[in-house]
Amino acid sequence: MFDNHRMNKLRIVKKYPNRRLYDTAISSYITLEDVKQLVLEYEKFRVIDAKTNEDITRSILLQIISEEEAQGSPIFTAELLAHIIRFYGDTLQGMMGTYLERSLQCFVDQQHLVREQMRSFIGKTPLTLISEMAERNLSIWQGMNEQIYRQHQREQSEEDPPNSEAKPPRSGNRS
Repeated sequence: MFDNHRMNKLRIVKKYPNRRLYDTAISSYITLEDVKQLVLEYEKFRVIDAKTNEDITRSILLQIISEEEAQGSPIFTAELLAHIIRFYGDTLQGMMGTYLERSLQCFVDQQHLVREQMRSFIGKTPLTLISEMAERNLSIWQGMNEQIYRQHQREQSEEDPPNSEAKPPRSGNRS
């Protein structure tokens, strides 16, 4: 529905008192599911209360999260939500939002990296993958063998000093 209307500018969705959402970019009423799709498609948008002109984007996003949490497998456990509630009114409240946002962005970045790595594997044949893994394993094995050999050489040199000759024990009595 939204692919034909992609824009770089901010989309405005108006919420009317009858609880209907109106997307001004496509001049049509939309559902909460459509707003969710805007999020999934990384569209920039704001939801504005048509009566008060107040930005209610957060409220709509929380409503989407609430509906998603009620279905299927929730992301937020009761304990996690309780921790978040405890930060309201706390001196660290302002920092908590920034911390959560940065942590989630870090997670998203790492997820993107893993997906990119998986894509690079998909283009390879199983034989190529096995060959690359065998080469890496061989390299690791050779490195370990070299370390064991060096350690053994050090231990040998500590036990047998290089210029030592076996001499009979001296006895204190000479006749």
